[in-house]
Amino acid sequence: MKKGLAILLAAMMVLACVGCNTNEAIDPTEAPVAGDPTTAPEETPEATNTEAPATASGSVYYLNFKPEADAAWQELAATYTEQTGVPVKVVTAASGTYSDTLNAQMGKDGAPTLFQCGNAQGLADWNDYMLDLTDTAVYKEMTTDEYNLHDETGAVKAIAYCYESFGIIVNTALLEQAGYTLDDITNFETLKAVADDIHARSAELGFDAFTSAGLEGSSSWRYSGHLANMPLFYEFRDDGVTEQPATIKGTYLDNFRQVWDLYITDSAADPTSLSTATGNEAEAEFGQGKAVFYQNGSWEYANLVLSDDLGFKMNPEDLAMIPIYCGVEGEETAGLCSGTENCWAVNSQASEEDIQATLDFLYWVVTSDEGTQMLADNLGAVSFKNAKVPSNVFCADAQEYAAAGNYNVSWAFNHTPNVDSWRAGVVTALAAYSADPTDANWEAVKTAFVDGWAIEYTAQNG
Repeated sequence: MKKGLAILLAAMMVLACVGCNTNEAIDPTEAPVAGDPTTAPEETPEATNTEAPATASGSVYYLNFKPEADAAWQELAATYTEQTGVPVKVVTAASGTYSDTLNAQMGKDGAPTLFQCGNAQGLADWNDYMLDLTDTAVYKEMTTDEYNLHDETGAVKAIAYCYESFGIIVNTALLEQAGYTLDDITNFETLKAVADDIHARSAELGFDAFTSAGLEGSSSWRYSGHLANMPLFYEFRDDGVTEQPATIKGTYLDNFRQVWDLYITDSAADPTSLSTATGNEAEAEFGQGKAVFYQNGSWEYANLVLSDDLGFKMNPEDLAMIPIYCGVEGEETAGLCSGTENCWAVNSQASEEDIQATLDFLYWVVTSDEGTQMLADNLGAVSFKNAKVPSNVFCADAQEYAAAGNYNVSWAFNHTPNVDSWRAGVVTALAAYSADPTDANWEAVKTAFVDGWAIEYTAQNG
């Protein structure tokens, strides 16, 4: 994903450690202490916060994962302390060091009471330090369990506080100039009809349907990762796959093909040159009004509306994101492709007072005007009942699809084995097919997709 899609999420730039009224630096040279279950106490404090909490007597120490939100968390923590008298310390780990910093801090007295656990591996590493949040007030404020982490017993061990989404970004102003609205696009059939018509009239309209589907490294992840998510998601959904499989079948690769054909046909870009077409080129084509549709994610919002580095600045009112339709039955009720590695875990080995203080703080964050506004302004789409509409319109679109009951297209590509090598094989085959879109060349794409998966799984797992 962009912002480091195998990533996933953030590039951490600053190491800040702010106490109630003091600054305190983390020493990254201290020996990490792994999450060793043998060091766990015989009895783990149970969560008692089942209703809107009263002010606790303990304190909160949040080891923050997202550096871009550090200043906002510091301000919010100060506000909470001012209102309640409860000390809240927020520390943001240095660039690329969150895991190491967490290991080191958990081995100290006064360890974080609130920390980040982003995926199944993190759950395996830290499960003994993660409070069961099932009966807590903050968990009961959630609108979906879609992105949360559960242990093998089903206990909620980390709750997803924000998520990112990708799909097809639409310039609605251009779409209307072409005689259509978003209501005209509800599945692949209608998407293709609109795109075919716009492409056929591109000389008259002054713009085309799709931006270039670049397969150069700065752009190829949009297709070997994000578009590839579509056949993977539906196959895994059918087969009940919940962890990395050793093999895949490629059940929905024909759907993948018809979307790819649409991308490379209904575009001004030369399909034979896609192997060198970049992400910046596609972004500029969209931002400068040369195309109606652009596959990308919610992280692209700032580049489109806040920066003019590429010679444009778009009006947020002219932007929307729709699902990547690929012709699967029932996709009219699909939502965007949404997922996250941003999940809160509460340290079960903290004192009972600090656990309660942390649960109280989280409840306040997701229910108060101050907290919900900060989440909307800095983190985008969040899964809580009192969530405010984010300024990022793509995050708002994701929440609107979810609120309407549309199913989430989860990030199945996170299961990809030996991800860089597998994607490279798919990209090479896609480039050859794009230059000469024959059935034989598509068979090579299927081979790279399916056989490549088994090869890379063996290489990764032995």
